[in-house]
Amino acid sequence: MRRIYEPTAYGPLPDAGNYWRETASAPPRPHLQGMARAEFAVVGGGFTGLMAALRLAEAGADVALLEAGQPGWGASGRNGGFCCLGGAARTGDDLIRRHGAEDAQRYFDAERGAVDLVAETLERLAIDADTHSRGETLLAHRPRDWAALRARAGTVAQRYGVTPELIAPEALADRGMASPAFHGGLTVPVGFALNPLKYTLGLAHAAQEAGARLHGDSPVTAITPEGGGYRLETPQGTLAARRLLIATNGYSSDDLPPALAGRYLPVQSNILVTRPLSDDEIAAQGWSTGQMCYDSRHLLHYFRLMPDRRFLFGMRGSLRTTPASLTEAEGIARTDFEAMFPEWMHVETPHFWSGLVCLSRRLTPFAGPLPGMESAFAAMAYHGNGVAMACFAGTLLADLALGRRPSRPVPQLMQAPLKRFPLGRWRRAILPLAYRWYGWQDRG
Repeated sequence: MRRIYEPTAYGPLPDAGNYWRETASAPPRPHLQGMARAEFAVVGGGFTGLMAALRLAEAGADVALLEAGQPGWGASGRNGGFCCLGGAARTGDDLIRRHGAEDAQRYFDAERGAVDLVAETLERLAIDADTHSRGETLLAHRPRDWAALRARAGTVAQRYGVTPELIAPEALADRGMASPAFHGGLTVPVGFALNPLKYTLGLAHAAQEAGARLHGDSPVTAITPEGGGYRLETPQGTLAARRLLIATNGYSSDDLPPALAGRYLPVQSNILVTRPLSDDEIAAQGWSTGQMCYDSRHLLHYFRLMPDRRFLFGMRGSLRTTPASLTEAEGIARTDFEAMFPEWMHVETPHFWSGLVCLSRRLTPFAGPLPGMESAFAAMAYHGNGVAMACFAGTLLADLALGRRPSRPVPQLMQAPLKRFPLGRWRRAILPLAYRWYGWQDRG
């Protein structure tokens, strides 16, 4: 496989401290062995691939899923568990300018519909994923950003049909959001927090019960057109399928298939989780809310107090994935955590892990046919907000592969073919400049 990060990124080390692995497990799915056939082959066992496999199987299709690790090994089992609006890295105004008001509104509707889809799926499949939080709160990290939040409230109401709530700077402590780092907030009452691994494993169980064949420890090493379909090679087996669905997101490779080469850009996100906090420690800091929150930086922080009283703290920003860079990233995350929550400077953070999120050049999600490949489809690039949008994209991918009308309106901007990044396989060289620019804007 031709991947653009260091080999460490695709090995066990970044996931070694993952707290979610202590909260949920499932029997390993067997690897693909020998020759097998299916009508649909799904590559990738995260939210996108599992939702696609579930929908295909429930439609009565013959589907086999291949996952390089086990279901939930990648970003779907490593993320912060924010099921919320999002999926694009462009502002709503920018989406309107680039794609027109009508299609942009379809996208805003899709964002909200994606959150509803996850809620409906959790209920329908009876998945207990430790849900909490009434929507999501954006916190101003500078005093001047409070004015921007006040202006944003009306726009949110218009685009999403909800009534957001502004929290004045002096009211944050009364809401259990005391921190010297924040200067007002905006709560959008759409979305909730969850344990992403419990959700992922619940989807895997449901897909298998519906008839999908799930194969773990089965990395695809070659994809070859054959007989009007595709031949997929793994270390110990071969799968022949009529239709192909690629759902590998930030863990994709430039040669599997070549149609994706240069058209996605993984970036690293890092998460700390504390030990359980005592009531006295929570009172000392004044952060007692279970609300999921993020700050107004471009290189944002995201955080929440979980039902088990552990605190999750995540951030963007790492440029490499090596043992040394992971140690450095943990130190940076710890420094920022202490600056934002100084009364918890003494609190241990025994869990730290990293994973890859995925960007597209248009900074919008993609779910559609792969150019130049008959009966092949892909979905990816959720820009760090994949819990909801990946599930939406997975169902869309299944509908496209089945040749049927999608159950929810689909924005055209999500189906436009992926554009190549500048510099091709060396496109990671863009990131240091971009991060310096965003870092300067965050400080300014």
